[in-house]
Parts: sequence; structure tokens; C-alpha cells
Amino acid sequence: MRAKLFYLGLIASFIASGALHYLHADSTLQFVVSCAAIIFVAGFLGKATESVAHYAGERLGGFLNATFGNAAELIIAIFLVRDGLFDMVKASLTGSIIGNLLLVLGLSVLAGGLKFKEQTFNVKLASHNASLMFLAIIALVIPAVFSRSFTIKETNMLSIFVAALLIIAYLLWLLFSMVTHKTELADQVVAGHAEEEHPAWSAKLSVFLLLLATVMTALVSEWLVGTVHEFSAQFGLSELFIGAFLIAIIGNAAEHSAAVFLALKNKMGAAVEIAVGSSLQIALFVAPVLVIASWMMGNPMDLVFTFYELAAITVAVLIAKSISQDGQSNWYEGVLLLVVYLILGIAFFLV
Repeated sequence: MRAKLFYLGLIASFIASGALHYLHADSTLQFVVSCAAIIFVAGFLGKATESVAHYAGERLGGFLNATFGNAAELIIAIFLVRDGLFDMVKASLTGSIIGNLLLVLGLSVLAGGLKFKEQTFNVKLASHNASLMFLAIIALVIPAVFSRSFTIKETNMLSIFVAALLIIAYLLWLLFSMVTHKTELADQVVAGHAEEEHPAWSAKLSVFLLLLATVMTALVSEWLVGTVHEFSAQFGLSELFIGAFLIAIIGNAAEHSAAVFLALKNKMGAAVEIAVGSSLQIALFVAPVLVIASWMMGNPMDLVFTFYELAAITVAVLIAKSISQDGQSNWYEGVLLLVVYLILGIAFFLV
């Protein structure tokens, strides 16, 4: 009965959100209905991801969730880049990185820690993730520092080279973690703790529903983002706050729920892969792809982020590394991550 109500709500909210968008209804009403639709679609994506993870393993399942979740954001960002809204794009990228490291990981660790006293995941994977996060910081700091002495042409050239190197590094990381060192970075499951369940869907159906949920997420996210500017104007929200927090939270809603659901089932390895893996994918792949795509469009975007954005990303990486480096988590560590996220949120709001 509960499942039927969920799918009824999913279909109804999705149709209502689309109808309001194409009928150009009141922006506030569109925003509220689209938020409701995102919640249902996120739950649907979480179920599909969990089912795929059962067949493919937690790491691959988490990677697929992060990839499909970021695909929607990448599509939206490409349209923003095309229109030359570079500041909004960089703010939303910043929000996605800190949102996944602090909000998604924080909620997952808190929720899982309240149900299980202590949860574990692969410590070697956590160490490699930390190194990759520091690589992301270095790749963002260098262009920002050297741009003070460079011309616009030189800054764009440096950004393109850095973007290409980051994409290569990310692809090699996938080869390293999924192929050559797959066993060493395999999921850790504590006997007697994980809840073994048989998925309701077959492997092929799970993959199809994951693709369907991703398409629905992309559509609802686009409808929702289209109402953000008018909605924010009514409440006096700044562009930096909109890009770094509002759009980022909306765009990553699916990953939020999926990671929390997996943590509640003591599948912390998959939850960490979604949260941290998604941040790495944004920093090492999505942002570089946008730089190269903008260059191909003839309107190049550089990798020069503002001081506030760099500070926020650095703080998020430091606290996430400190908490995840031992391969164990508890509910209080989730609280710490969420506190840092709230501090940054207040700071961005005031800016």
C-alpha cells in the first residue's frame, strides 16, 4: 500500500510540475510543486540505485548514482555557460562540491549513525579520495593565484590545460579504482550488520529504471531552476547564495536521498561513494568539461573561482578528510559536517 501511494505521488507530482511549467503558472507555485516532485523523483532514483548496487556492488552502484545525478547538473550548466552566466555556473559548482561533502555526507553519517553505533567503509578508498580532493583544491587555486599576473588569454589557456589534465587524472582514477586495484578498494561489509534484501527488480529492469529516474530528475530540475530567479527575487536572495546553495541543493536532491537511504541500510561504502565520489566528479570532470565546452562554443570560461568559493571548498575538503580518513563514522561526525555546512550557508547568505 505504501509503495502504491509513493508511485502515485511520483506520477502526480511529476505531471503537475511539467504542466505548471509549460502553462507558465505562478513561479512560487511552480517552485513548491517542483520541490515536491524532486522529493518523489529522488526517492525513485534512490530505490533504483540501491537495486543496481545489489547487482553491481556498492562502489559501482554509488558511482552510477553520482554520474547520473551529475549528468542532469552538467546539462543545466552547459545551457548557463552558453548564455555566458559563468559566475552562476561557478557558484553552483562550488555549492555542489561543498553540498556533497558536507550536507549529503553529513546527513548520511548522521542518519546511519543513529541507527548503527558505528559504520565502516574502505579506509584505503578514503585515503585515495582525500588525495583526489586535495588535487581538486590545487587545480582551482593555481589558476586563481596566477590569473593576477596573466592576461585573459593566458588565463584561459592555463584553464584549458588544467581542465584537460584533470579529465585525464579522473579517467585514470576510474581505471585504477574500478579495474587495476578493484579488490583493494572493494566494499567492506561487517558481518551481522548489513541488511540483506532481495531487490524487487531484475538487473536489466533496475538499469532501465535508473535511466528513467535520471531523465525525470533532469526534467524536474530544469523546471525548478527556471523558477529560482523569480522566487529568489521575491525573498531577496543573492545570486551567490542562489548558485552555491539553492540550485546546488535542488540539483543534488536525488543524491541526497539515495546516500541517506543506503546509510540507513548500513551500506556506508555506497553512501560515501555517492557523496565524496560526486564531489570529485564535479571538481575533476564536470567543471573541466564545462571549460572545454565553453571554449568550443567560442565563449571560454576560465577556472578562476572567487576567494569565497575557494575558501568554502577548502574548508569542506579539510573537515571531510578529517572525518573519513579512518574508514569509520558515527552520528556525531555527521553533526560536525552539518554544522560546517550551516556556517558556510550563513556566510554566503550575508555576502
